[in-house]
Amino acid sequence: MFFAPAHRQFERPRPHVMQALGQEGRAKAAAMLGACPRNLPTPLHDMNGLARALGLGTLAVKDEGQRLGLGSFKALGGAYAVMRLVLDEASRQTKRRCPPAALLSPEVKAFAAGMSVTCATDGNHGRSVAAGARIAGCRSVIFVHQGVSEERAAAIARYGAQVRRTTGSYDDSVREAAETAKSQGWTVVSDTSWEGYEHIPLTVMQGYTVMAGEAFDALPEPPTHLFLQAGVGGMAAAVAAHAQAVYGAAMPKIVVVEPARAACLFASARAGRLTEVPHGEPTVMGMLECYMPSALAWEILAPLANGYVTLEEDEAVAIMKRLAVPQAGDPAIVAGESGGTGLAGLVACLTDDGARAALDLGLQSRVLVFNSEGATDPGLYAQLVGRTPENVIASGPVSPERPDHG
Repeated sequence: MFFAPAHRQFERPRPHVMQALGQEGRAKAAAMLGACPRNLPTPLHDMNGLARALGLGTLAVKDEGQRLGLGSFKALGGAYAVMRLVLDEASRQTKRRCPPAALLSPEVKAFAAGMSVTCATDGNHGRSVAAGARIAGCRSVIFVHQGVSEERAAAIARYGAQVRRTTGSYDDSVREAAETAKSQGWTVVSDTSWEGYEHIPLTVMQGYTVMAGEAFDALPEPPTHLFLQAGVGGMAAAVAAHAQAVYGAAMPKIVVVEPARAACLFASARAGRLTEVPHGEPTVMGMLECYMPSALAWEILAPLANGYVTLEEDEAVAIMKRLAVPQAGDPAIVAGESGGTGLAGLVACLTDDGARAALDLGLQSRVLVFNSEGATDPGLYAQLVGRTPENVIASGPVSPERPDHG
């Protein structure tokens, strides 16, 4: 389903929010993330075969499947926020500014040893927070709800985190993490915001601007459209805000894509206000299974998004398979259950005459999407796609002689 909102009713985001997600914010995050092992830009793939099959001018996929060795774009947010917190605390206690290079110093490590951070997660954000805590030298306790697979929980624990499983949904785990942190004196490093809690989520989002900036820098021409998957909306909002900072009035059209079973931003756009949707049947797009938007994300997306798309379960799985066995000449891409949903939203709009017309999609379009995660649960990936991640990677680019299957 597609919905194009009217923007007249929404106020512009607060200046300090947009400033944090602009060029200076990206530079600040990039400097800090330079302390992380395996800190390299992720690839931007030109999907020329798929663009032709879809009737587009160009299609680029920013592939976050190997970001910092953690398997998703979330590596940029939680880890950065934890390291920022540790340095800020060290600066406060020493009464002097501690630069990113000081993060691994014995003095800063000593301050970090007395800190505990926590969050709730569907998997990827918690892994990032745990990795950041291990780098900085502080303790981490990560809450996972009953829908998080044992494989994802184990991946978090491998970074030294204490993993606590809760009952209920992601939103229930968010509340339990916040309540426990309050009673224990821990710091919540959440990627969603609520009333009275927005500085840390904004810092998490600031980390995501590194991904957006890399993509914008690498594109030969500015994109005309961004299709951005969303759970609570942090990634979509950060990319949209950074696009406005980079492109100004010429910024691309922003389309937000969500699972139909957890479309809280779609519902908010239709209602014209922040809206929670009922908890229902779980979605295969587990990293996007959120029922209440981040207030910060909604503040940004409400006036900037040009459209909202909801996806059915089979559409998400179909795009995983399509990327694993690509068009002739295109690279094979390992996209997790939530990773390819921005692209799936594009395909859905191209098959809907109203959405195609409203968004002015066609041969003149230059579309950018993000593969937000690789196979963070390899067993589930193989079950859904019918191929292991290793087999997909080993297949390499498809021979141009091989006929298109689109």
